[in-house]
Amino acid sequence: MQNQITRRNFIQKTTFAAGTLPFLAAGLPAFSRNTADMPVPKIHVFSKHLQFLDYDKMAEMAAEIGFDGVDLTVRPGGHVLPERVEEDLPKAIAALKKHKLPPQLFCTAVEGVGPLDKKVLETAAKHGLKYYRMNWYDFDKEKTMPESLEMHSKQMKALGDLNKKLGLIGCYQNHAGLRVGASPWEIYQLLEDTDPGHMGAQYDIRHATVEGGLSWKNSLRLLEPRIKTIVFKDFAWVEKNGKWEAGNTPLGEGMVDFKSYIGLLKNYQLNVPISLHYEYPLGGAEHGATTLKVDQKVVFDAMRRDLTRLKEMWKEA
Repeated sequence: MQNQITRRNFIQKTTFAAGTLPFLAAGLPAFSRNTADMPVPKIHVFSKHLQFLDYDKMAEMAAEIGFDGVDLTVRPGGHVLPERVEEDLPKAIAALKKHKLPPQLFCTAVEGVGPLDKKVLETAAKHGLKYYRMNWYDFDKEKTMPESLEMHSKQMKALGDLNKKLGLIGCYQNHAGLRVGASPWEIYQLLEDTDPGHMGAQYDIRHATVEGGLSWKNSLRLLEPRIKTIVFKDFAWVEKNGKWEAGNTPLGEGMVDFKSYIGLLKNYQLNVPISLHYEYPLGGAEHGATTLKVDQKVVFDAMRRDLTRLKEMWKEA
């Protein structure tokens, strides 16, 4: 009798366990998901590195190299100057569409809802752009750092409200150095009171690694729910004149742990647009020069190489 009860209990328990497996699986964290086949997100070339070309040639080369789009600079010194946005942005958008590159990303110097900033965003929204990187804030030397963050948080709230009205998504990039946003917690606070659908972060793994060599995974985890776009680039510490500094390198040749990073992006199912940057020496293209000191082919070859490498690393992770 005891054996029968034991067997019956065993059958009941195993049947219950089998029945609950689907529900348990549904509640498991993202890290249990099968991410092997997650496709590479859309990759856009940062147009800062093609500012030696006019709109049509820029779009033509971006398409020929194999990019999915262009992260267009609409800022002082960019492909489109803010004060000429109504005249020139339509020309740039027309060039992208001509070469079958959907207009999505643009990079700005927008900081708030002033007249010029509003004109830039309103014009961009009118022509179908969606995601933009805003300018970085500085800490006010006359205020404490928490007071500065509180002041800028109010600017972000107003900007997020404007984004919602226009159907845009603003992004604040984490950037190494002394400006607001070197610490991911600063960006977290800036975004806290903003609309998650229209204001978020642009996560830059290069700068995250510079600032948090062993803790960048925490910054990714912290900001992941608000990440709208991501930047790919690489660096290595180099000694110059007795001082150490972060020197930019081709993708995969520096210190960024791309295998771990891409693995986490896959686990988080973070499929957002990528902006691919080329900050290492390329005859001036790395700085947005309009005239190069090298043959254009050097730049185009570098772009092909890093684009190919990014896709390879994505598959390997």
